[in-house]
Order: sequence, then structure tokens, then C-alpha cells
Amino acid sequence: MMGRLVWFMSLALLAALTISVQLDRQSAIAPHFADLTPEPVRSFAQAQIAARALAGEDPQEALQETRKLVARRPLPAEPLRMLAQAQIQSGQSSEGLTTIQIAAQRGWRDPAAQEAMLRVAIAAGDEREAARRYVALLVRRGTSDDLLQEFGEILFSNSHGLATQTLAGIVASSDRWRPVFLRRGMRVLPATSIAGVIAQSAEAGAAFDCALLRQTVQALERMDKQAHPELHEVVRIQC
Repeated sequence: MMGRLVWFMSLALLAALTISVQLDRQSAIAPHFADLTPEPVRSFAQAQIAARALAGEDPQEALQETRKLVARRPLPAEPLRMLAQAQIQSGQSSEGLTTIQIAAQRGWRDPAAQEAMLRVAIAAGDEREAARRYVALLVRRGTSDDLLQEFGEILFSNSHGLATQTLAGIVASSDRWRPVFLRRGMRVLPATSIAGVIAQSAEAGAAFDCALLRQTVQALERMDKQAHPELHEVVRIQC
């Protein structure tokens, strides 16, 4: 009799745990399930609760909830970025800056962390770091062109500056960056900078797709009648 009772209690506990875990997962797409999820198993649910606290008016509550989130999900970048926001809101600016730097190092795909670090790098005058953060946003489809244009004009107005040189090095370093740069760069970067990056990266050994390269050069000439003649040399050599 006692064994059967223990068996049924075990089944009940397992069922309760399973339901709790399912509630937690469901809260990722349906936030109202977050409050229904028991405290000990909150993970996705804690992210929803922390986000709600960040949007609220109590900085200390936001700090408390985001700390819980980081304790439960310490590896992804997003919880750290949310903690940084809470720290800054509560007046802990230096701690928030340190936290956002860690978040940006862990998650190059977290756009909010990358934008924050881009702004920090620009404010500090670190053009190389700013260019790297810009690329992280450039290759992400969800980043708005308006944002990229705004920072592109700030960073790459000098076709021979450190930011442009850094971007050229990144473009030259990997085949997968080049089509993205040629296609999207045309929409968001100054014409002189695009020309500078193409010429510098080609000089560093980058090989471009000929059809795409010709298309880019033609578009640059329509934008700028004084388009850099070295681009025609790049086309002649590579194509």
C-alpha cells in the first residue's frame, strides 16, 4: 500500500514538473504564461518578467529581476544586455558599461548589444572597434538601413581613415563578407568609402564576384561622376 502511494506521488511530481517546464517554454511565445510558471523552473519565463520590469517604473525591481535572469541563463548575451540596461537605469553606469561589454563579446548576433558597443566605441574615438561593431550590424538582415546610414556617415566619411581600413580588412579576410558588403553597402555607406574599401581589400588579395563588382562600380559612377579610377583597375585585373 505504501509503495503504491509513493508511486502515485512520484507520478504526480513528475507531471507537475513536466507541466511547469512546458509553461516556461510556452512563455517564450505567450508572455502571459510567465506568471503561471513556478519560480524554481523559470528560464524563458524569467526573461519575460525581466523585460516587463525593465519597461516599468521601478529600477530596483528591474535590477532584481534581470539579476535572476542572468543567474539562470548566464551564457547568452541577451540576459547580460538586459542586466546592463537595468544597471544603467538604476544609476550604476560603470557596472552597466562593463556588463554590456561582456554581453557584446558573447553575442555578436545580439543587435542591441552591438549597437550599444558601437555607440560606446564612437564616443571613445575607437574607430577600429566601432567598424567591427558596424559590420556585426551590417550583416544582420534585421538591422534598419536608416541606422546603418546614420553610423556609416559618422564612421566612414574618410575613405582612408582607420574605420574604412578596418572594414576593408574584414572584407578581405573572408569570402562571405564580400557579397553582403557590395549589395548592402551601396544602400547605406558613402560612395567614396565603398570605393576605398573595394580598392584596399582588393590590394590585400580579396577576389570579388565579377558580375557583382561591375554592377557596384556602375552604380558608384551614377552616384559620383568622379568615381575612383582605381576601381576600373580592380575590375580589369580581376575580371
